[in-house]
Order: sequence, then structure tokens, then C-alpha cells
Amino acid sequence: MPTLRNKVALVTGAARGIGAETSRALARKGVKLVLIDLDAEPLKALAAELGDDVAFAAAADVCDLAAVQKAVDAGVAKFGGIDLVLANAGIASYGSVMHVDPATFKRVIDINILGVFHTVRAALPSVIDRKGYILVVSSLAAFAPAPGLAAYNTSKAGIEHFANTLRLEVAHHGVTVGSAHMSWIDTPLVQDAKADLTAFNQLLAVLPGPLGKTTSVDSCVDAFVDGLAGRKRRVYVPRWVELVGWLKAVVTSPIGDRSLLPHVPRILPLMDEEVAKLGRSTSARNVALDDVAVDPK
Repeated sequence: MPTLRNKVALVTGAARGIGAETSRALARKGVKLVLIDLDAEPLKALAAELGDDVAFAAAADVCDLAAVQKAVDAGVAKFGGIDLVLANAGIASYGSVMHVDPATFKRVIDINILGVFHTVRAALPSVIDRKGYILVVSSLAAFAPAPGLAAYNTSKAGIEHFANTLRLEVAHHGVTVGSAHMSWIDTPLVQDAKADLTAFNQLLAVLPGPLGKTTSVDSCVDAFVDGLAGRKRRVYVPRWVELVGWLKAVVTSPIGDRSLLPHVPRILPLMDEEVAKLGRSTSARNVALDDVAVDPK
């Protein structure tokens, strides 16, 4: 496998979960890191842990192209360029299309789709210069939609196709592009949904086969590091997600719908009721960070 040592990686959504743990794993491989997240305190702590000679951190909203560009430019100035991009920042919203908060729905689309575009746009000149690799973090949700998560499903399908398009555009520059597709991973995103909504836990319980199982962050990190080192076209976590991708036409057909349709009349109204009681269509963590994005200090 090609070595990662002395490469420079840009990681968004780096403050927690997959982003933070992948950054730690890459640092152990000798990678220099440009870390971006809106959650400033844990991001700062991660950078301090890794050391100034290893990591440069910038608190920025990926929805703000100018802020992302400033962070990327500073990282390039510090480390000389960017070889690898892990476009990992993402959030989810709760609730049916009829009842989800429209502003929250838009925020998911903005972060999960525009945030990936801004990340790639800012880093691409350097990545082209160094004939690098970009890994866009999509999801199993790109293949298998779940009721009550329309914004997340839509965004992850969208960025998968963004990666497919980008791959065609940059191949002649010597740049390769991959997309990562994970089932439920034990990250703050999934932990918050489980804590907020009994309906989400009920949804996981009725998903067929392994689709409702939660996988460890460590398994995801191992696959991401392997994908970055091998410049893979697809990264699947766990491996069975690849089969769902191949069977996407079946999963989204009337045959595939049969496994969930009987449960939707019970689970979806419960989710909407619980969201109404919460007074928010996303996690409390995301609400707090949205306030930072709207009114930066």
C-alpha cells in the first residue's frame, strides 16, 4: 500500500467522531493535517493534542466558501500544499417532509452538499498541483432511504453523484476521487438521534437484515485510512454496504419498499410528535453550532 507519510490531509468535520478519530489515525501514519470544524473548542483541543508541527486547525463554517478558502490557504502556507481531502462535515435533521423545520432542512442541504463543494473548490488547485486524492463522505443513505430523514438521504445521494462527476473532471489532472458509504456509525450524530427519539430507535429495529445495526467508529476509521492510502473509488463500512449499492434499484423498488411501509404509519407520526416536543428538528449540538454560524463571536 502507498505510504501516507509526509502527505498533507484536509479534514472537515474534524472536531468529533469520525473526523477526529481519522485525524488521529492519519497523524500516527505521519500525515500533516489541516483541520476544519465549526465546533471551535474540541477542534482546538485536538490540534493541541496532535501538536503544532502536525496539525493546523481553523474554526470555520463549511457553508461559507470564503471562510473555508481562508482556512485552506493558511494550511497550504503552513505545510506547503494539500495531497488528500476528507470531506466529512455533515449533519442530519429529524421529521417527516410535512413537519420538519424548513430552515433545518435547508441547513442540512447547505452543510452536506454545499459544504462538500466549498471544501473541494477551496482545496482543488493544490490537490491538482500535487496529483492528490479526494474522499467524499456519503452514506448508505445514498442507496437506501429511511423515512423521517429526507434531508440527510437527499444530501448523501447528491454528494455521491457530485463525487462521480468530479472524478470525470479531474482524472486528466492525475487526481482521483472516491466516495465513502457507511451504515449507522456510533458517532455523535447517531448517538444524539438515539437519545432524542424513541422513534429513531424503533426505525433501526425494523430495518431489514443488518441495515439497522450500528458499527464502531474504529471500523470506519480503519476503512477511511485504507481508502485514503489506496486512493479507492469506493469505501464501504461495513463491507456488506457494497451489496446494497449494487442492489440499489431493488432497494428503491416496490419490492424494497415492502419492508418499511407497514411500519411508517406508526413510527413517522411518533417521530413528528417527539420532534415537536423537543422544539427542534436536529440535535441540540447542531442548534448550538447553528447559533455560532449565524452570530459568530
